Amino acid sequence: MNSNNISRRRFFKVAGGAAVASSVVLAACDNNKDNANTAGAISEADVPKDKMTYRTNPNTGDRVSLLGYGMMRLPVEGGASGRENPDAAIDQELVNKEIDFALAHGVNYIDTSPAYCQGRSEKATGIALSRHPRDKYFIATKLSNFAPETWPLEEGQKMFLNSLKELQVDYVDYLLLHGVGMGENGPEEFDHRYAENGLLDWLVEQKEAGKIRNLGFSYHGDVSVFDTLLQWHDEGDYHWDFVQIELNYLDWKHAKEINERNTNAEYLYNELKKRDIPAVIMEPLLGGRLAKVPDSIVAEMKQRDPNSSVATWAFRYAGTPDGVLTVLSGMTYMDHLMENIITYSPLKPISKEEDEFLMRIADKMVAMNTIPCNDCKYCMPCPYGIDIPAIFVHYNKCINDGNLIKEESNSDYKRARKAFLVGYDRSVPKLRQANHCIACGQCSSHCPQRIDIPKELKRIDDFAEQLKLSDKKD
Repeated sequence: MNSNNISRRRFFKVAGGAAVASSVVLAACDNNKDNANTAGAISEADVPKDKMTYRTNPNTGDRVSLLGYGMMRLPVEGGASGRENPDAAIDQELVNKEIDFALAHGVNYIDTSPAYCQGRSEKATGIALSRHPRDKYFIATKLSNFAPETWPLEEGQKMFLNSLKELQVDYVDYLLLHGVGMGENGPEEFDHRYAENGLLDWLVEQKEAGKIRNLGFSYHGDVSVFDTLLQWHDEGDYHWDFVQIELNYLDWKHAKEINERNTNAEYLYNELKKRDIPAVIMEPLLGGRLAKVPDSIVAEMKQRDPNSSVATWAFRYAGTPDGVLTVLSGMTYMDHLMENIITYSPLKPISKEEDEFLMRIADKMVAMNTIPCNDCKYCMPCPYGIDIPAIFVHYNKCINDGNLIKEESNSDYKRARKAFLVGYDRSVPKLRQANHCIACGQCSSHCPQRIDIPKELKRIDDFAEQLKLSDKKD
């Protein structure tokens, strides 16, 4: 990497700029806890130890497992996920057990961040990995300087050095600029976080000193940032050893259709591929949505392959492109770890016919017009107590189950109305329902999917009120 002084070519002069965006802690993996479509019970004896598929990093020769272990949703004491009970202590004994199992079965890429698990993931990861030889794993972490108070150079330096301390290592194998391109003005935020403060140049120096083996970035949102960083790569100003992108069979052609500020994975992957930049994949299950598909879609998948889970289809798709270095999954529970290892031990690539099948599935899912909520809960807590994710989950479930009927003339209207209203009250306490939203907008700035949350809450509330009025008439 050539260390030109990035402050001389201010990022927003290249890509445009306006107000600095609000920050958000972004996932490098997806929540597959609720995958109810697993292929069946798996025992440890079913998981092979010597069949893992590996990909070679052309920059370093690293032989990286196609399955990467995301350390964002670690188990906590009491048996839950840290996402469900964020204040609970991490179950270090279980983390150690799962890391031991992963390494023993071929997984060697471990991904974390200073922001994960309320700042506790790196320490837990370091404890678990320090019990193993350093050459048995590749550790990836991030420069997660989202908050403005972390933008000064010295604060970014402290964050990186603290990562080394927490992880109990002298170097990191893969270091990412975390979440570039997000927010309302990604270019200017990138400038503040990494450019004008000299932090990117300092990270280059750390790479030259051997503290970082591979330097890259995770991309979210504003494609002008993505394109400009690749332009720098082409011009020789900054060389990216890898880039982390969102890729799954729904986002391949429909990401922008789902949300106009997203970028189709097909474009992102192809831009990296033609430059021979390895792609690290996040969101193979799109925040769990592709593990909880509508029953009609499940039926189609089971008809085609009765022995594969819904999640397996998504993981196979994400791992098939040859430019993919590793596919990240946040595996809180041992059964998901075992199933994912089996999927990649070895990978059965998606065939041309299967690819066409999944593209048809994606078309059908987009046509259902569900809210693109991943239930990540970054929008929470709402200052007015509204349970935003639960409302969206219920609404989407009603679409998937055929219980969202607006025409009173429909013969199934009364049944669907009752299912929606009764299910709404059971899923979301009345004081936490959409009618209490005042449209303050605090939630929208934290949404990785860039959903206009107040607008969607109003739409759902209007629909619920319409159903209630119709019920009173009867």
